Amino acid sequence: MESYPEESASGEMRVAMAAAREAAEISRSYYAGNFTVTTKADLTPVTQADVECEQAIRKTILERFPEHGFYGEETGRTREDADYLWLVDPIDGTKGFVRQYPFFSTQIALMHKGEIVLGVSSGTMMDELAWAEKGRGAWLNGKRLSISAIDDPDCAAVSVGNLKSLAGSEGWASLGGIVERADRIRGYGDFYHYHLLAAGKIEAVIESDVNILDIAALSIIVTEAGGVFTDLNGARPQLGIRSVLASNPSLHRQYLEVLRGHVA
Repeated sequence: MESYPEESASGEMRVAMAAAREAAEISRSYYAGNFTVTTKADLTPVTQADVECEQAIRKTILERFPEHGFYGEETGRTREDADYLWLVDPIDGTKGFVRQYPFFSTQIALMHKGEIVLGVSSGTMMDELAWAEKGRGAWLNGKRLSISAIDDPDCAAVSVGNLKSLAGSEGWASLGGIVERADRIRGYGDFYHYHLLAAGKIEAVIESDVNILDIAALSIIVTEAGGVFTDLNGARPQLGIRSVLASNPSLHRQYLEVLRGHVA
């Protein structure tokens, strides 16, 4: 299997990977539960680990690229006029982290003039580090990723996330048609089902109630592995994204025809 020589990566990618590894050390040190938890205005939790991971990532990136913008889950956005914008969720899956689920991750992406050009997804407790740069393929622990070629909905494995918000949408019945036909339905959640998708181990991810910091890095990993990544109405990832339909090109077309216009 083809391997990725990390030393050939761009300077931006090397910095992103260094920042992800530093964050992994911090989050791993807190994973046993020795941290404080507070509640943000949107009623979601934030821990010491979230804050310290983001501070470390921000320091690592902006020391190397001070002219770039930075948009973090915990510290907000800087330099809105910058052509380059780093998108960072230091611990995606904080609710699970608090309850010691291993499915949390660190997400780091770089957007250039509205296009995501780089992404790193670090599944700390599962020892999975995935990354992609525009035009250079997608990789997991140094091995190239490739999306599944299965194009029959009856043979597809589909992972669905955030069912609560999907259930409250007008597209619930449409989603039910996809679920009824699929060979397997799972809810792997968070970063993990995107890693499985990019590796060709499942065929689609459908979810709602996301934001750009959750999925920016994962979107380029999936597309560089040969997949298509949009919202449930077919729009490419932008700062206001709220839902995801990700799959191989054939199934994406089929699923989008079912879902478009019914789910926000």
